[in-house]
Amino acid sequence: MTETVTPPTPTTAVSAIADPGPLGLAAFALTTFLLSAHNADLTDGTSAWLGFAFAYGGLVQLLAGMWEFRKGNVFGATAFSTYGGFWIGLGLYVRLSEPTAAKLGGANAESLVQNDLGWILLAFAIFNTYMLLWSTQVNKAVFGVFLTLEVTEIVLFIGNFSHSAGTVKLGGWIGLLTALVAWYASAAGVTNGMDNSRFSLPTGKAFGLKS
Repeated sequence: MTETVTPPTPTTAVSAIADPGPLGLAAFALTTFLLSAHNADLTDGTSAWLGFAFAYGGLVQLLAGMWEFRKGNVFGATAFSTYGGFWIGLGLYVRLSEPTAAKLGGANAESLVQNDLGWILLAFAIFNTYMLLWSTQVNKAVFGVFLTLEVTEIVLFIGNFSHSAGTVKLGGWIGLLTALVAWYASAAGVTNGMDNSRFSLPTGKAFGLKS
């Protein structure tokens, strides 16, 4: 007599990590807020944003990007990893390259630094443009982050290329708005992702559907 062996029912793998998106957005928001307050001439101290560019906006946001890879979210992984790298790179530029410009440029040092920053911001504005387009397929809160960031980067690279302190200051104010929008998207991700949460924040549906 032959026994019939029933094969085990396959189980669906469940992700072992929580959504890293709210963390990445929070890291981006806080560091953007600090630098934008500096650009808007609201701060009286030194470069308070610099340490957080390395630790929070840089390292923590980069880690959030790596965790998004683990979850299979290519948009979040690309966005957080890139802007984590942006903050680390900007911090390194300020610590390593800017002093060299000040030493070699003499009276022209500030102009050299502004030219460098203009090219850096232009490059990231190009990246941000296609991420802005693809953010329409995520939700309106995330779209708002990339939209305000796009305007911030454009105004700042124009201000740096034209050596216009007023334009850079305007970019700082728009950057503060960007930070607030990113904080909202982060807060929504936290409360909406909690089990049995008593609160929820609207994020809006995606604008377009995938074909």
